[in-house]
Amino acid sequence: MKPPRIKEQGPATTLPVGSAAAVRAYGRMLARRHRRGLAGVVALHGTATVAGLVGPAVLGSLVQTLSTGGGADGITAAVGWYLAALVVQSAFTGLSLLRGSVLGEQVLADLREDFLVRSVALPLGVLERAGTGDLVSRGTTDIDRLARSIRDAVPELVVAVVSVLLVLGALLVTSPLLAATAVLGLPLLVLTSRWYFRRAPQSYRNESAGYAAVNTALAETVDAGRTVEALRLGARRVELTDRKIHEWISWERYTLWLRTVWFPTVDATYALAVLGTLVLGGLFALHGWIGPGRLTTGVLYAQALVHPVSRILRWYDELQIGQTSLARLVGVHEVAEPETDAELRPDGRRVEAHRVSFGYREGADVLREITLDVEPGSRVALVGPSGAGKSTLGRLLAGIYAPGRGRVTLGGAQLSRMPAERVRTEVALVNQEHHVFVGTLRDNLRLARAEADDTELRAALAAVDAADWADALPDGLDTEVGSGGTVLTPAQAQQLALARLVLADPHTLVLDEATSLLDPRAARHLERSLSRVLAGRTVVAIAHRLHTAHDADVIAVVEQGRITEYGPHPELVASGGPYAALWRSWRDERPARRPDGTGGAGTAVGAGGAGGAVAPVGPGECGADG
Repeated sequence: MKPPRIKEQGPATTLPVGSAAAVRAYGRMLARRHRRGLAGVVALHGTATVAGLVGPAVLGSLVQTLSTGGGADGITAAVGWYLAALVVQSAFTGLSLLRGSVLGEQVLADLREDFLVRSVALPLGVLERAGTGDLVSRGTTDIDRLARSIRDAVPELVVAVVSVLLVLGALLVTSPLLAATAVLGLPLLVLTSRWYFRRAPQSYRNESAGYAAVNTALAETVDAGRTVEALRLGARRVELTDRKIHEWISWERYTLWLRTVWFPTVDATYALAVLGTLVLGGLFALHGWIGPGRLTTGVLYAQALVHPVSRILRWYDELQIGQTSLARLVGVHEVAEPETDAELRPDGRRVEAHRVSFGYREGADVLREITLDVEPGSRVALVGPSGAGKSTLGRLLAGIYAPGRGRVTLGGAQLSRMPAERVRTEVALVNQEHHVFVGTLRDNLRLARAEADDTELRAALAAVDAADWADALPDGLDTEVGSGGTVLTPAQAQQLALARLVLADPHTLVLDEATSLLDPRAARHLERSLSRVLAGRTVVAIAHRLHTAHDADVIAVVEQGRITEYGPHPELVASGGPYAALWRSWRDERPARRPDGTGGAGTAVGAGGAGGAVAPVGPGECGADG
C-alpha cells in the first residue's frame, strides 16, 4: 500500500512543527526536570524485576536437584522462596506503577503549562495568519494524544527496558548458549521495525496535520457562517471539508495498514525466541553442555523476555504518535519572535508611520508606502472602502504587526522593537472581537489592571454604561461569567472589553468597530459617555460610520493600500475628492432624523459596512453639513 497523495492547495500558513532535534532536546529537559521521580520509578521496578528473577532460578535449581535423584526436602524451601519473591515483586511493581502514574501526570502538567505560556506569548500576527484551528487542535487533540504517552508510555517503556536488561543479564549468567538462542528472532525484528519506523513517524505527523486541517475548515465555516450563507459558499465549504476529511481518513488507513504488517512479525519473533530456546536448549542438554535445571531456568527467562519486549515495541509505537504530537507542541516554541530591545522606551506620545508597506503573504502588499503623523491628543479617522487596508493599518499603528518595510514609531522608538508588554501599556487596540473569560466579572475586569479595587471596577463599568446590568447580576462582581456561568450578550461583552480599556488607561487608542455590536442609538449614547474618558488621549478610529470622521481632528482616506487624501473634514468635503463622495453617499443613505432627535446614525454604506468606532461627539453630530 502506498501512502496517500495529497492534492496541492498552494502554500498554507500554519504554525511550525518542531524538528527531531528540538523534540529530543525538550524531552531531555523534561527528564532533567523530573530526574528524581524518574530515578525512583527505575529503582522501584528494578527491585521488582530482580525479585522476579528469583522464581525461575529457584525452579531451575529444584528441577536440577530432582533430576539428579535428590530428595523432595527442598520443595518446601523452594516454594517458600518463590512465594516470598512473588510478594516482593508484586509490592514493588505496584509501587513503581503508582509512582510512574504520578510522574506522568507531573510531566504532563509541566508540558501543558509550557504550551499555554508560549501560546499566550505568540505574536498576534502569527496567529492571525495561521488561524486558530491549528493552535486549538494542538491544545486539545495533540495534548490528549500525548497524555497517553506521558502517563503510560514513558514510564512503561523505562520499566520494560530495565526488565529486558536485567533478564538478559540473568540469562547470560545462567547460560551464554541459551542467551544466544533467545535472540534468534532479533534479525527479523530489526528488519521489520526499521521498515515500520522509517514510514510511521511522518505518516503519523500527516495524520495529525490532516485532523488539524479538518478542525480548521470546520471552525472557519462555523465562525463565518453568515458570510458563507450570504455569499452562497455553502457548497464550496462542504466540498473543502469533505476533501480534508478524505485526506485525513486516507492517512488513518495508511497508518493502520503499517501496523497490520508490523505487529504479526513482532509476534513471530516471540515464538522464534521461545521455540529456539526449547529446541536448541534441548539439544544442548542432550549433549551434556547444560543441565536440565539451567535449561528450565533459561526457558523461563526467555519466556520472561516476551512481555517487556512486547511492551517496548507497543509503547514505542505509541510514542510515535506521542512524538508527533509533542513535535507539534514544541513547534510553538520555534515561532520566531520579533527581536526586541528591553531598554527601548518611547520619548513622547507621537505616533508616526514612515513609508510603511505590509503584506500577509510575500509579494502581496496590502499597504504601500504609507506615511502618517498622529499628533499626541489628536483624533484621527481612517476611512475608505472595504478591503482598502484600514484595519491592517490600525494594527500596525497599535504594534500588533511589524511592517514589512518602513518604520512605525511611538515617541521615536520603533514599536516592532519594543517588548509587547510595554507596547500594551502605551497603545491599545479595541475591535469587535471581544472575549469573556471563564471566571468572575471581577476577574475579567482585572485582566486589564490586577490591582484595581472594586470602586475602580465599578467606575470603569459606569464609564461604558455597563453599571446597571452589572449590578443586576446575581452576585454582582462575583458573578461567574463565560462558559458554564452567566452568559453575557454580545453587547455586554463589548462593554466589558471597553471597561477593561478604561482600566488599562493607555494614552493611545486604536478603535476598530469598537461599538459595532450595539444598536446605533445605544452606540451613540456609549460614545458620548466614552468621550469624557477619551479626553486628552490620542485616538485613531477606523470610521465605518462617517459621523466619527466628521468629529475627528483629521481624516486619512485609505484606498487600495495607500493614503489618497489627508486633512480635516471641511477641507476634504470642499475638495470634492473620494472623501466628499463618501460623505455625500452616507448622508443620502442614512435614515432621516426623527422628531425626537434620534436617528441619523445609520450604517455608513459607502464607508465599508456596518460597525463603528468610538470618537468624541460634537454638537454637530450627524446633522452638520460639509
